[in-house]
Amino acid sequence: MSERAEPRPTRSVLVPYDRLPGWVERFSARHGEPVVVREGTTVILTAPDGAAASYEDAPAPEDFGILLVRRGGYAIGRVEAGELTAHKTGTRYVQGRTKAGGWSQQRYARRRANQADGLVEAAAEVARRLLPDAGAVFGGGDRALVGQVVDGRERGRELLLAPRWIEVKEPRFAALETALRDAQAYEVHLNALA
Repeated sequence: MSERAEPRPTRSVLVPYDRLPGWVERFSARHGEPVVVREGTTVILTAPDGAAASYEDAPAPEDFGILLVRRGGYAIGRVEAGELTAHKTGTRYVQGRTKAGGWSQQRYARRRANQADGLVEAAAEVARRLLPDAGAVFGGGDRALVGQVVDGRERGRELLLAPRWIEVKEPRFAALETALRDAQAYEVHLNALA
């Protein structure tokens, strides 16, 4: 039998970089002293009771962008040396879906599409100004709208979306602060026993 069980992640938690040692101590107190294995940059902790956790041991990003877009608004920020140095939020009304049928439904769908296009154009303009040389960009909100904003930027100034997606209900300044904290945290994957 293998010395360690492969962690089959069922959920993940974000742990701020400076709090990881305390998180590992609490994991050990709940589940017993874990066996720690490094596979490249991945750290895997396997406890005697079968609880397992894994995370990528990489330095916290210091320079990146944040691009949060949902129907109704956007929040965009530039982070330098770990601090939010520039930001802009905006709102744009985008009508919700309607149960009306026939011509009305088509008219409302066109109006909704035009309003969403206006939101994308406004967010893309802000992204051009605030994220000119940003390396990684953490996206959040509506994936389709974020994709349209990324595509709407000028050619040759491509944004690289980070794999971690930021969950956001309303793209406001508070969401930028939360996104900054989440982008600078370890994403710890846990199995069902952890």
